[in-house]
Amino acid sequence: MRRSVPILSALAALLVTSIALAQLPRTPAPAGAQVYFISPKDGEEIAGPITVRMGLKGMGVAPAGVEMKDTGHHHLLINVVTLPPMGENLPNDDQHRHFGNGQTEATITLPPGRHTLQLVLGDQNHIPHEPPVISPKITITVK
Repeated sequence: MRRSVPILSALAALLVTSIALAQLPRTPAPAGAQVYFISPKDGEEIAGPITVRMGLKGMGVAPAGVEMKDTGHHHLLINVVTLPPMGENLPNDDQHRHFGNGQTEATITLPPGRHTLQLVLGDQNHIPHEPPVISPKITITVK
């Protein structure tokens, strides 16, 4: 029984932290802000590795952790069917790549086949803006 108390305390702390993070205020995005792919282009057939060039209109790029009005940093969603919750930190895994240093270009490796790519701009805390600045989803084929 004694071992369960520390585990329950840790779970309670994790729950409180998760609730607090989920309730972080969202950073406003200016009207008309757009994030888009410079390359690759929708429908393109590419031999890997792939250089992804990310564009942004109506806002500036700033690294994660830097709070500046009308800025954010890129997140690349790879083969993501459903967008993550917009009021929470974007995940950071193989399907959700963070470019928190303010990168606007990255080289990625994907297996041969068809893939979808989408961009989401995150604020200093990796939370999508309000309204979210999201690119249309594109499809590429890796040879």
